[in-house]
Amino acid sequence: MGEPEVPGPLVGPAEMMAMLGVGRSRLRQIIAHPKFPPPFQTLQGGSVWLRSDVEAYIRDHRRARPAEDEDTPG
Repeated sequence: MGEPEVPGPLVGPAEMMAMLGVGRSRLRQIIAHPKFPPPFQTLQGGSVWLRSDVEAYIRDHRRARPAEDEDTPG
């Protein structure tokens, strides 16, 4: 049986922590949430997700974060 064809870029935990702006323990909580997409594939070194699935989750289930470079008048 062959490997599944990869329909797009993959991300692992390190990339997802950067995308979500969270640490390892918070990432574990997010991944355990029922609405978080399942891994595309689980390898010996860990699981990988489709970047598009993670981006869709962020768009649909995470609050927008304010831009860090915005200056607010005081």
